[in-house]
Amino acid sequence: MTNAPTKAALERAAAWLTAWDGQGTHRTGTTGDRAGAAWLAGAAATLGATPEFEEFALDRLDPGACHLETDGVRIEAVPAFDAPATGPDGITGGLGGDIAVAELSPRTVYSGEYQALRRDAHHRGLVIVCASEAPGMALLNAEQFRQPYGAPAIHVASEARDTVLDAAARGANARLVAESRRTRVLAQNVVVALPGRQPGRPPLVVMTPRSSWWQSTAERGGGLVCWLEILRALLAAPPLGPVTLVATSGHELGHLGLDDFADRRPGCTRPATEGGAVWVHYGANIGAAGGRLALMSASDDLRALAAAALSDTPLDIAPKTAVPSGETRDIHRGGGAYLTLVGTSRLFHLPQDRWPHAVDVATVARVASAAAGIVIALAR
Repeated sequence: MTNAPTKAALERAAAWLTAWDGQGTHRTGTTGDRAGAAWLAGAAATLGATPEFEEFALDRLDPGACHLETDGVRIEAVPAFDAPATGPDGITGGLGGDIAVAELSPRTVYSGEYQALRRDAHHRGLVIVCASEAPGMALLNAEQFRQPYGAPAIHVASEARDTVLDAAARGANARLVAESRRTRVLAQNVVVALPGRQPGRPPLVVMTPRSSWWQSTAERGGGLVCWLEILRALLAAPPLGPVTLVATSGHELGHLGLDDFADRRPGCTRPATEGGAVWVHYGANIGAAGGRLALMSASDDLRALAAAALSDTPLDIAPKTAVPSGETRDIHRGGGAYLTLVGTSRLFHLPQDRWPHAVDVATVARVASAAAGIVIALAR
């Protein structure tokens, strides 16, 4: 199947990505997150939909003083958002001993080894040296945001790697400070519900996350373009069965938005044979410059449908047993039906993930066209 984007589709994608990039950082519950919700709802309304906000509460973490001091050098840092804070005096000890050091990529967060490291009682603090394909502060997601655990932990940018590792090798004295405060706020999922012409048919959910640590234009933008193009297609060809489109906040904080969405719809994550929904998830880095797209699903039918729709796009097809790391992880484990598209990016979780250099607009538009075709086929 060929999905060569039209000039109009390219222009829509570029306009949406430009708007997204201009909203600031999209961390859950912040000004940029609210701006992203308002923009997406406005874009959906412009297409002719009636979007709604579904709000959920959280205690937003607002970092204060956060740094590592060693050998007379202060290295600015960002806390791990699911670790406890320190007091203003911080924690002192030998670097590499009382204060452990680990060089970790953002994807490490999904490993059991990471949780074991965080829970290790042998250290009083942890310094995460960010490791990614490009330099910078590539933060790890806070999978246990509502239940902070382990010792206080901070991220330092990869540029500090040699300084920190050299000091750790010598067991140099260090002080780790990670102050923060909690602010009660509301975050929003953006939801569009299309009842369909035959409401008794099995439900379909189209999902993409819309929150992140930074602007995250490649990380989140491609999924949002897919979401909007799918909505545009569904409005032009109304579905037979009910379709709900949701763009969730809380992604980087353990998928808080998805949890709230599912809690409002008991049973939606069960297998389709038990009344659950079929989920189509547009994940991170769709159309990222230099990236590669992967398809994940335990369903032969969904895998075949997506592979055919994306036949003109380089595509890695994961084994059916592979467990997704994003929002469809719990659906997979529960036996629910899902299709996930997710890509790679050398700027993953880095503040440099910005318009225009981080994205390939033609690829975004081409995948979005295929995404619309996939959902239209499922909604017939």
